[in-house]
Amino acid sequence: MGKIVKAIIFGSNGQDGYYLSKILERENIEFICISRKGNAVHGDVSDYGFVERQIKEHQPSHIFHFAATSTTQHHALFENHQTICTGTLNILECVKLYCPSAKVFISGSAMQFKNNGLPIDEQTPFEGSSPYAVARIQSVYSARYYRDKFGLHAYVGYFFNHDSPLRTEQHVNQKIVKAVKRIYAGSTEKLELGNIDVKKEFNYAGDIVEAVWMLVNQNIVFEAIIGSGKAYSIKDWVEYCFNKLNKNWREYVIVRSDFAADYDVLVSNPKVIKSLGWKQKVNFHQLADVMMSDSNF
Repeated sequence: MGKIVKAIIFGSNGQDGYYLSKILERENIEFICISRKGNAVHGDVSDYGFVERQIKEHQPSHIFHFAATSTTQHHALFENHQTICTGTLNILECVKLYCPSAKVFISGSAMQFKNNGLPIDEQTPFEGSSPYAVARIQSVYSARYYRDKFGLHAYVGYFFNHDSPLRTEQHVNQKIVKAVKRIYAGSTEKLELGNIDVKKEFNYAGDIVEAVWMLVNQNIVFEAIIGSGKAYSIKDWVEYCFNKLNKNWREYVIVRSDFAADYDVLVSNPKVIKSLGWKQKVNFHQLADVMMSDSNF
């Protein structure tokens, strides 16, 4: 049996926390899940005293910061600042004080980069285009500060779009999947969508978190774009999901002409993470298949 060490997952209640927990179980690593809701230790990463107690008590070898409100909207300004920015500082300061050899993973986002429609890589400049992007950018600079000033093992993975059956209908891919299945079951509803010509990546969350695990288990690369580099349109997803159930999507979808998308194309250049040995295992069509069937890998 391998060595048992402790890991802490802040923001464990989402899909990333779920798939990471499966990896940690596979690796025989004892871990603690922390979230403000769900079946986990209840706590807030923005509460320094709480974070201090967890890190001081457990002396983890790995810490993962997944906590965030997944929206770029202005109404989440303060919540995202507290969770992402303050949470990152709380973790890093406590690691510096109590377990400086621990490896810390900070979630980044494709949405924090300047996007001109070309593939985004680690050299693409940041752009504070939303409160969410601003919070992500600040958390990255915090990680760099603690890495450069104090020698902490602070990693950043910039996530591009990734989904799984665990997504809520707040996310458009799951919204489409759930509506298609209700329509197949007899619903007469119309599915209202924004710009379906928008192109983005359709990655599987399990694959993305495998890249996280690969990143934190080496000491050469500390920041990496995590994505497939393959973009599809939302229309492609709609067509495939409806076709699986022998339905013509045009009979059920209403496209809003007044909808302004955040971008036209959002795609990665994953050269760095691939150089570490990571490969996408679940493609666009396989992801749709598993989400349509509600099964988990």
